[in-house]
Amino acid sequence: MEHYDFIIAGSGAAGMLTAYFMIRDPYFDSKSILIIDRDVKNQNDRTWCYWEKGQGYLDHILTKQWKKIYFSSKNWTKTIDLNDYKYKMIRSKDFYNDVHARLSQKKNFKIITENIRYISDMESSVQVVTDMTSYSAGKVFSSIFNPAWLMDNTDFPYLKQHFVGWFVKTKSPVFDADVAGFMDFDLPQKGNTRFMYVLPTSDHEALIEYTLFSENLLHPEEYEREIEVYLQEKFNINDYTITEKESGNIPMTCYPFEKHNTPNIMYIGSAGGWTKPSTGYTFARSTRISQKLVEFLKSHTDLTKFSFKNRYWYYDLIFIKVLADHNEAGHEVFTSIFKGQSIENVFKFLDEENTFENDLRLIMSTQPKAIFAKSALLSLKGMIFR
Repeated sequence: MEHYDFIIAGSGAAGMLTAYFMIRDPYFDSKSILIIDRDVKNQNDRTWCYWEKGQGYLDHILTKQWKKIYFSSKNWTKTIDLNDYKYKMIRSKDFYNDVHARLSQKKNFKIITENIRYISDMESSVQVVTDMTSYSAGKVFSSIFNPAWLMDNTDFPYLKQHFVGWFVKTKSPVFDADVAGFMDFDLPQKGNTRFMYVLPTSDHEALIEYTLFSENLLHPEEYEREIEVYLQEKFNINDYTITEKESGNIPMTCYPFEKHNTPNIMYIGSAGGWTKPSTGYTFARSTRISQKLVEFLKSHTDLTKFSFKNRYWYYDLIFIKVLADHNEAGHEVFTSIFKGQSIENVFKFLDEENTFENDLRLIMSTQPKAIFAKSALLSLKGMIFR
């Protein structure tokens, strides 16, 4: 049985970000690291967007970045200058290719394509069994999501961020390539939290993404029908080419995924609770957490001691409860946040980097107040008696 210091199970964003920061740290040059995935990651299966100040680690592979965004709802619309921030887009193929190119220069990394059947902590090591053979490692990081954990969960609200996106190309210039459509709630909500992203890469091309925060998925054709209607009503276009499509379903929950970790096995990415519960944003948060994890590994051996939970976990719990109990109120909640705060305060809050005073200022500006107060009390009561 081949033995490695570390095995990364899954080569999506979280797994490859962890590998990326291991590559950058000379400490891991002497460690043997195996990456296992059932698929070869060489396609555009995801588009990741995030805000960031200044130069970032991955700016060299950005598809596009914007200095302005617009937010829109029934009663309020604004184009927002991001000041020191930029809203950035990365296509997954470019990210995978970049990390694979770096991995190819490292003799201590190995990538294999096999389907993992199970992972077992044997105390002195971890056994990873695939359809082909078995491997052992000192530590394993798994991004293999187990939906049964959430299906059996009754203590924590669970919503899904689900979406379908079209990359469209038009004959006439209809998009403003300098402004990203961050959230457009100016469309029928139908009892849910529904909005469009409009991410133009030129005046003829854009990613149009129909997104919901809700409990249940839609029939596939409903997402596409809503995009068709939006393109016609918002941009007055019927003549366009769909060059690519993508879809996704991201968990939004404060469920304690970390309780499934062992001293030698850690779940990462969405499987480890790395997704921001209140927004579904994953890529930038995974970047920060994977950096912290790689630093942690240099001086710790018990993976159950790693934690990124802070006061924002409780804020997210309240927010998710509001959306779970009053899903139709999402547009009002987000409008009050973006209308009542500077973009710097919003981004710092969502990045979990704000001061407590500014946190309170943002929370107190959020509407509807009665719903938030009730959800805060119920969430606190649940924590006490849980």
